[in-house]
Amino acid sequence: MANFGKGGMGGGMQNLMKQAQKMQEEMQEMEKLLDEWEIVGTAGGEAVVVYMNAKKIIDGIEIDKEVIDPEDEEMLEDLVMAAIQDGYKKADEVYKEKMSKFGGMGGMGGLL
Repeated sequence: MANFGKGGMGGGMQNLMKQAQKMQEEMQEMEKLLDEWEIVGTAGGEAVVVYMNAKKIIDGIEIDKEVIDPEDEEMLEDLVMAAIQDGYKKADEVYKEKMSKFGGMGGMGGLL
């Protein structure tokens, strides 16, 4: 019979399980931090500002009234999209930096 007592394979497995649990707890803490991290994307010299968290959840948009031209709605649409893309790029950088220690096993499945 295999020796699973002290110092046997059972002790190593228990240690491995503790390490995995600790890593999971750290990852959950980091996921919470990423939920709260504020990312600011901008376009047009801050004529359009988009606020989001590091998981790319947008929670606000500010538009300078001077860039609202009823005759050129396409320009405003382009500025909004550019600000979102800027925010996404910044969020990707933060997410990758903070989750890299977990080997890409973050809650977003490494899709970033």
